Amino acid sequence: MDLREQFESLEPRYPDLRGRVAVVTGAAKGIGQGIAFRLAAEGMRIVAPDIDGESLEVTAGMLRDGGAEVLPFHGDLSNSEDIEELFDAAVEAFGSVDLLVNNAADLHRKYFLDDHEALLDRQLATNVRSPYLCSQRAAAIMRAGNGGSIIHISSVGALRAHHRGFPYDVTKGAINALTMAMAIELGQYGIRVNAIGPGLTHTYLTDALTDPDSYQEAAQSVPLRRYGTPADIAALVAFLASSEADYVTGQVIYIDGGLTAQLGAEHASARRKDDIDPSAITDKRMETP
Repeated sequence: MDLREQFESLEPRYPDLRGRVAVVTGAAKGIGQGIAFRLAAEGMRIVAPDIDGESLEVTAGMLRDGGAEVLPFHGDLSNSEDIEELFDAAVEAFGSVDLLVNNAADLHRKYFLDDHEALLDRQLATNVRSPYLCSQRAAAIMRAGNGGSIIHISSVGALRAHHRGFPYDVTKGAINALTMAMAIELGQYGIRVNAIGPGLTHTYLTDALTDPDSYQEAAQSVPLRRYGTPADIAALVAFLASSEADYVTGQVIYIDGGLTAQLGAEHASARRKDDIDPSAITDKRMETP
């Protein structure tokens, strides 16, 4: 069953989300696409920015075919000008922003002693500066309205370091700190801020890089013996965005099948997604694993 079929088969669980406006960055593929589909299934109107214009149009078409109102936005959110254009377009099209999901990120990783100054600059711009500035813009809109929710997509790498995790894990640690700092300041305006840290997650990236045998081996390193899916992540996004989570803010919640709870994997020799080099993929802008 593909992503669209998964979410078309869902019954809406949070009626208070219907008609509200969600901005989901990096919505063209993978985790971001799954989040966009789930929120659309809940009846939300979707603003879908992504740097991959071709994939974005495909995703927007699928959302429209499912009956969703969607505004695709082709841009690079590491640029301040594109961020301003994005939120101006969202307000012009839908009148407000009720939810921001900061999902888009560059996930390439190097060893600390590797030469990666250019990657550091790019990830600081994409993984930290972009969600920071998007959150500022969204929070200003929410403060002028009836509050809202901001959800950052972090990573298990913010809590437990990847072997070969620079500078990516550093940027995700910054996202966790940003989550808590924003939550304590924005709560007075009715704005809740939380983060989700996915573990091993099966997306187009694992499809492209992992053969069936190594995929199964990697799954055995997870206590639940499987990869997560975009649907797993999207389910928590929908809950955190809903009124069911009205007293939840400043939290980082890990969806990792128990990965961060264990001291060491039972199958230590398993080939983990942590060991996959995303530079083998042509698309350089990946969603958070």
